[in-house]
Amino acid sequence: MADIASLLTPSECTMLFIDHQAGLAFAVESVDRQTLLNNTAALARTGLVFGLPIIVSTSATKVYSGPLMPAIQMVIPDVEAIDRKSMNVWEDEAARAAVEAAGRKHLLVSGLLTEACVSFTVLSALAEGYEVSVVADACGGLTPTSHDLALRRMASAGAHMTSWIQVLLELQRDWTRHETYDGARFIVETYGGGYGIGLSYARDMITPPPLAGSPK
Repeated sequence: MADIASLLTPSECTMLFIDHQAGLAFAVESVDRQTLLNNTAALARTGLVFGLPIIVSTSATKVYSGPLMPAIQMVIPDVEAIDRKSMNVWEDEAARAAVEAAGRKHLLVSGLLTEACVSFTVLSALAEGYEVSVVADACGGLTPTSHDLALRRMASAGAHMTSWIQVLLELQRDWTRHETYDGARFIVETYGGGYGIGLSYARDMITPPPLAGSPK
């Protein structure tokens, strides 16, 4: 039987969102900004569906970066952001304490900018013995090159590189897990592009919706 110990398990993971703020998103050139927003919202919904602790930290909200982007806050309305002065979550007492209080040793990290607030936090967490997965398509960098170099540095230090769709599918793993099936499927259909379109099509082909005016 294959060893599945290295696969993500909901009970072991915490999601950490770092500086998903418009003032920083303006500077992102490594990925289309709407795609980045779509991916981050999908990741946040994934955290809710699987019951993960979700920690949001922002920086410089009043002087430059602004609040957490509304499209993300709408997904997680009950999560209050912890604002920092330091670029590194690990160097902010309140933000770091929130991560530690979650009591889980695998962090799923996304944020802006990849070259700074994301990588500094990831490198510090790794040094403290945390296992870290960087959700790379929910991170944005100043340029494609600098974003890629930051991802490589984190990977060299021991971080795992992943994507929001892999996180969702890895946590679900079995579509017969009924307690998360509807939520996971909704996320794929809403944010998953062609994959989501295919799921919707398959559902409607298997159980076509009733025609207008026909008895249900």
